[in-house]
Amino acid sequence: MHAIPLTHTPSATQPPPAASAPPLPAALVLLLATGAGLAVASLYTSQPMLGVMGGDLGASDRALGLVPTLTQLGYALGILLLAPLGDRYDRRRIILAKAAVLAAAMLLGGAARGIGTLLIASLVTGLSATLAQDIVPAAATLAPEAHRGKVVGTVMTGLLLGILLSRVVSGFVAEHLGWRAVFVAAAGSIALLGAAMWRRLPRFRPTTELSYAALLGSLAALWKRHGALRRATLAQGLLSVGFSAFWSTLAVMLHGAPFHLGSSAAGAFGLAGAAGAVAAPLAGRIADRHGPERVTRMGAGLAVMAFASMALSPWLSASGRLWLLGASAVAFDLGIQAALVAHQTLVYGIEPGARSRLNAVLFVGMFVGMALGAALGSVLFAQWGWMAVTALAASTSAGALLVRRWRATGPSPRA
Repeated sequence: MHAIPLTHTPSATQPPPAASAPPLPAALVLLLATGAGLAVASLYTSQPMLGVMGGDLGASDRALGLVPTLTQLGYALGILLLAPLGDRYDRRRIILAKAAVLAAAMLLGGAARGIGTLLIASLVTGLSATLAQDIVPAAATLAPEAHRGKVVGTVMTGLLLGILLSRVVSGFVAEHLGWRAVFVAAAGSIALLGAAMWRRLPRFRPTTELSYAALLGSLAALWKRHGALRRATLAQGLLSVGFSAFWSTLAVMLHGAPFHLGSSAAGAFGLAGAAGAVAAPLAGRIADRHGPERVTRMGAGLAVMAFASMALSPWLSASGRLWLLGASAVAFDLGIQAALVAHQTLVYGIEPGARSRLNAVLFVGMFVGMALGAALGSVLFAQWGWMAVTALAASTSAGALLVRRWRATGPSPRA
């Protein structure tokens, strides 16, 4: 039954030819998908609880805005500085080490008595949560060629659901058991994940002997060489600014007048956003049929319309504003996730031998945008209110649409 031996021999990373290789056991695929989802969920756990946490820790709205900012920035730095190590060292050891650090960081966040400790925990959480970006290439390596697309797609679905449903779970638990219980539960889930990975994952043979400096240098070389990579990264980064600005300020906005809603209500908006996970396979099929370029424009355009529609809020009742927020969350999540899948399709077609590093560049840009959106969103909300946040999100999404409509004169493929 076991296609992957439990002896952790290097040969486990060299599957037999696709014609004779059986598919990975469903339990292992589920473990990889769950691992990617739990790891990336830690980036968003705090967002629905910011209003409650601020009152408990005595922190200002501006200081609270640094929590998601440092988490996203840590993730971007981790992708840039740590993800390339998967090509140089045994990826299993990297996954296990990051899982241990992530569990410790979540415990530190739950034990925080002041905003300073929480900010440190947030940065370390972001750095170590990049184990999600080690799990996805691990799945691609373990899967036989004939089943690779299905396996990677399943793992990416787990990752997307982790992003979107983490807010629902954390908001509900915080409402009933307190925000510290959320961090403790998250730490426990990561510890269990690490134990399961230790038992089930084989060792991975390094694919390069490049020095660490050379690995990082190759990222810059890819950036300079491919205009399609630069445009994809810039467009997805701009979309991420609006995405993060919305989610990092939503809980604080709902906590105040006229709604006075708790963390569970803020987390419930994740159910609306979970519709975006549906966009991943649909966007892939449209990209295969009509090309990924069209999907990037459709996704960015949908995000622009969704964020711009929130300008109607001042003329609606409180219940009407909540319905508009929910509908907008569904729409922009569909658009942004569709654009991400299409951008990955574009990037993976640029240079197949460097897909891990190309993916790292794309996701660094994405999470830099997330960190910038969280920072700008908290400042704008504190100074000018919610409408300023939605104006930022609509503007950056429009910028992404302009980037995708601009055609370079160079030879970059399918751009």
